[in-house]
Amino acid sequence: MEKIAFNCRHALHSVAATRLIEQAAAADVPPHSLMRRAGLALAQLALALAPHARRIWVACGAGNNGGDGLEAAMHLQRWGKNPVVSWLGSAGKAPPDAAASFERARQAGVTFAPQTPAQWELGIDALLGIGSQPRPAEGALRDFIRQLNAGAAPVLAADVPTGLNADTGAAAIDCVQATHTLSLLTLKPGLFTAAGRDSAGCVWYDRLGVTTPDSIDLAPPCAWLSAAPVTSARLHASHKGSYGDVAVIGGAPGMTGAALLAASAALYAGAGRVYVGLLDAGGPGVDSALPELMFRHPEQLDLTAMTVVCGCGGGTAIAALLGKILSTASRLVLDADALNAIASDSQLQTLLHARAQRDRCTVLTPHPLEAARLLGESAAWVQADRLRAATQLQALFACVIALKGSGTLIAAPGQTPLINPTGNARLASAGTGDVLAGLIAAGLTNGKAAFEAAWQAVFRHGLLADQWPAQQPLTAAALAHGAVASGWSNCPQHSQRRPVL
Repeated sequence: MEKIAFNCRHALHSVAATRLIEQAAAADVPPHSLMRRAGLALAQLALALAPHARRIWVACGAGNNGGDGLEAAMHLQRWGKNPVVSWLGSAGKAPPDAAASFERARQAGVTFAPQTPAQWELGIDALLGIGSQPRPAEGALRDFIRQLNAGAAPVLAADVPTGLNADTGAAAIDCVQATHTLSLLTLKPGLFTAAGRDSAGCVWYDRLGVTTPDSIDLAPPCAWLSAAPVTSARLHASHKGSYGDVAVIGGAPGMTGAALLAASAALYAGAGRVYVGLLDAGGPGVDSALPELMFRHPEQLDLTAMTVVCGCGGGTAIAALLGKILSTASRLVLDADALNAIASDSQLQTLLHARAQRDRCTVLTPHPLEAARLLGESAAWVQADRLRAATQLQALFACVIALKGSGTLIAAPGQTPLINPTGNARLASAGTGDVLAGLIAAGLTNGKAAFEAAWQAVFRHGLLADQWPAQQPLTAAALAHGAVASGWSNCPQHSQRRPVL
């Protein structure tokens, strides 16, 4: 068993793939073995999380997820705890494995009660497993979910929180909000994106003794959970030209700040030189706080050898420049209003397709509504299955996609998608997306491939927010300067003198 951390990548498997792996594993072990292993792992984690808890409420569904809970209750009873099981099933109708686990729990002397105990010090959610869909719960199931959420005690979910779609992270109206989740046999993508991160709490993983290489050959991962990137030191014998040029084009009247945020992020993240091409003719010609930024009229910029960030605060004015930018920029990050313009213009979409044919690297950084416009769908459709949306976007435009949100998804042609595990709700403020665009551009201009630059920037962008001091407000401007302000060079993966994201 392991607590999911960011020191290595983790394979994520869909429900269908998990079923295949489960079937193959079950064929190699005695009957009921996997459920017994799952119940033991669940009981061990419950004991570790609440070692002094006496009364433990185990809410069990009628299926095999409930069987895992019954097995856990049996072990907890034998270890001197006082588990109380509320079981929605019956011995005559339960699946064979769950029925066997019920009999084991009964013989161990476990207390069964149809209602929630008056007091409990730990709750175990074993109501519904990976086969459940995010539809409204009814009757006793709904009551148990609400009582688990209303209690003051921690809640441990078996495999996935009840009401959460294991594939997509979409949550039902009544969904268990667990403090911990023990993912069994495989890790599921829904635990790490959309509503999954809020519902699952801290995620743990137990392979149930099943080895992974054969399983991956049988059912490849649908995605990977990304890990902390490792950076290398800059050579002493280098200069500003060694680290490339970034041009930020955006900042229409009233939105100059968006372009400056992206530019400052690229500067602090290690770009050699950063140019700002404002769309506001009356905008500033210098940033006194960052005099390193060089202001130019957009038409004066030679984009053929630059990494271009386009769209941050661009408004409707950006559309007039997009044709040239799509045709000439060596490397391109498209954000915000640039995405909206492309979504409504088929000619711009054709130019975007042509970039892939000419081997020009392009990264799109949509939030769910922007992604919906590009796909001709609704934001709710995107959020209902973020992995599907990101995959469709990369196939449609043949470029790298960073679909922002809780559990940002990075997808690209020929790559298994990545789900980012860092970040929190403090990033839900204006301008943080502009900062991310600048960070990705810095990676591109430093020579990273587009997929690598995107996922590494997304990871570090979120990590800065996770490490930000609780007593300090986190604004986009502070985030852009975070490489210096938060002492990035102290990060274990970092070995550079100069703070570089």
